[in-house]
Amino acid sequence: MRTVTGPTGHVVVVGAGLAGLSAALHLAGRGRRVTVVERDPGPGGRTGRVVTGGYHLDTGPTVLTMPSILADVFAAAGADLADHLQLTRLDPAYTARFADGSVLRVHADEERMTDAVRAFAGPDEAAGYRRLREWLTRLYAAEFDRFVAANIDSPLGLLSTDLARLAALGGFRRLDRKIGTFLRDERLKRVFTFQALYAGESPMRALALYAVISYLDTVGGVYFPEGGMAAVPRAMAAVAEAAGVEFRYGEAVTALERRGARITAVRTTGGRTPCDAVVLTTEPHESYRLLGRAPRRPIPLRPAPSAVVLHTGGPGDWPVGHHTISFGRGWASTFRELITEGSPMSDPSLLITRPTATDPGLAPAGRQLFSILAPVPNLRRGPRDWDAEAEPYAKEILDRVRADLLPGFEPEAWHVLGPNDWARRGMVAGTPFSYAHSFVQTGPFRPRNLPPGTENVVLAGGGTVPGVGVPTVLLSGRLAADRITGEPGR
Repeated sequence: MRTVTGPTGHVVVVGAGLAGLSAALHLAGRGRRVTVVERDPGPGGRTGRVVTGGYHLDTGPTVLTMPSILADVFAAAGADLADHLQLTRLDPAYTARFADGSVLRVHADEERMTDAVRAFAGPDEAAGYRRLREWLTRLYAAEFDRFVAANIDSPLGLLSTDLARLAALGGFRRLDRKIGTFLRDERLKRVFTFQALYAGESPMRALALYAVISYLDTVGGVYFPEGGMAAVPRAMAAVAEAAGVEFRYGEAVTALERRGARITAVRTTGGRTPCDAVVLTTEPHESYRLLGRAPRRPIPLRPAPSAVVLHTGGPGDWPVGHHTISFGRGWASTFRELITEGSPMSDPSLLITRPTATDPGLAPAGRQLFSILAPVPNLRRGPRDWDAEAEPYAKEILDRVRADLLPGFEPEAWHVLGPNDWARRGMVAGTPFSYAHSFVQTGPFRPRNLPPGTENVVLAGGGTVPGVGVPTVLLSGRLAADRITGEPGR
């Protein structure tokens, strides 16, 4: 594994999101002096928080899987996750609702899920689910440690017996077809393939190896921290400070000072910080701008779809779980519209989150808080005036949800985020999901965390390896630390 050259005693981390905090904790635990500079007034980055009228809105990710990775980040600095965050395992992990009125509660427990599938679609599908679960477990074992949670210097680094195992498991087939070898019910197939959208791909085009995302929530389980998702970066920052990490909030990076191939200082709106190495957690295009050069690619990077997200709250109570996937009738057409045609979904599928189902303290007494996410095209694929259109679109999707799930709901809290909001935060093409995980944008083909032309800069975050999602972004911070210090124990 290649590492940065020269001294690495003082590392400046740009960004106090999950990737930057992960890198800082790992580096501090390995004896490095770490300074984190962050343009916002506090930690979080994309895992943000807005407080309005007593409602605590998580404006970033809402799904937390693989808490073991989070625990490893805390442990890197000598801390115990349980001492800083209380996590609740959600059961069901989420509820799937279909346009025909059918409902399936998705459990991570094998026996409960087998019983649920049997009642939902019959004994043959229940048997198929068991085979699928066994395959997902084998796929995870073959793929995760070797190809997701590891630095790979070049495509040649993929060549191994593990790659042969992955191929033998069908990891390079199309996701939809591979899941179809286990399940025939089209509704069930959606439950185990919709995660491809997290990777910015259609299940009909995504490689089956991305079923590892389905493993994370349908086998590994989904969790929620007390205090909401924003409690995660706050706890990480507190542990980092206790470990000696210096935080400089409210300082945006303006330039990187260079001597030859080395960055010697980071300049911010608050001053100048000399350094031995730098971790950049900005989007790759912004990192390349700061570095003054970008790697050449024969095919331009393709961003993932974006989203309009409505955060709303009000009085009342409804029998709605923590996470609900509401599937429209359209399926292939949904991905064609979002990814190929660049148009909003004509028959939306939505992710509806009610965090107060698990933590009532996130809203005033007697109130409920909802987050409704509707995927939309990114600004490159489908440019639109979302400053004008986001609010009407949010009202439209709320009307749909109100008719199906929340009769009589009257919002008293209202906060909408759309592609233009993400773009103003520097996110490529106005998407919080960075670059899609097509084959040519995966693993060593994704923007690498060792950018060309510098000796002491490493990238972290969803735009580089291993990719988008809370567990993988946390891993990106550890992989960045490995590039600076070498892997611990080796």
